[in-house]
Amino acid sequence: MNDSGLLLIIGGAEDHKGECVILKEFIRLAGGRGANIAILAVATQNQLRSEHMYSHIFRKLGAGSCKALHILDRSDANTYDLQSELEHIDGIFITGGDQLRITTMLGGTNLYYALHELHAKGTIIAGTSAGASVMSEIMILDGESDKPPTKQTVSLSPGLGLLEGIVIDQHFAQRGRLGRLLSIVAYNPHILGIGIDENTAVIVDDVSGEMKVIGEGAVTILDGKDIEFSNVATVSASQTLAVAGCKLYTLPCKYHFDLRSRKAINTRHLKEDN
Repeated sequence: MNDSGLLLIIGGAEDHKGECVILKEFIRLAGGRGANIAILAVATQNQLRSEHMYSHIFRKLGAGSCKALHILDRSDANTYDLQSELEHIDGIFITGGDQLRITTMLGGTNLYYALHELHAKGTIIAGTSAGASVMSEIMILDGESDKPPTKQTVSLSPGLGLLEGIVIDQHFAQRGRLGRLLSIVAYNPHILGIGIDENTAVIVDDVSGEMKVIGEGAVTILDGKDIEFSNVATVSASQTLAVAGCKLYTLPCKYHFDLRSRKAINTRHLKEDN
């Protein structure tokens, strides 16, 4: 039986050939050996390649079946019916590519609503890179790396809406994306910014409200709730932003974060982190 309301959000470049820690965890959370997996590769223009690659990996890790949700246009996304085709799916994996391809192809279609229904009933949904960014209600569409925060550092767009009040960034440390995530949090300090390194992931449990870090890197969390002041409303688009009082957390593997209380949970004392 699936754990209820889980999202597995991967920062991209997850290990495919070694221990495959993150992808193994996806299969485990989907029910383990024999799990029925659906692969959604609409983010990339070479869908067949991604579908074949992940199908091979998941079968090697114990999946029972792998169904490709092949979407070439919006009419394809409207052909999927939750009851007839997706009812027995245990886990859905959204590949990387261009997140705008995901939202423009799926938004408002039968498959879009099926994803929400499946998530609500407990089917785990995983996404890597673009598939990670698209999880949130508001997603990062594009932006600059290794730059200080400005109003033109990042552009935003509506995402799939599986997460509320959170914005996800991926390839975080590797591409120097702190500035653009800080810009978003400064725009609206209610938003929690989560930056996920490569070969690193978070498991978000909607029921408990907790987020757990797995993988080899770290997750950076920006909480702007207690920002004292910023100059966002008064400077030009190219000027560097001033932001004071934003909290920053850096959490490696096995650390947890409570998304409701916005507090890190120290798990060092636990002998076994389940």
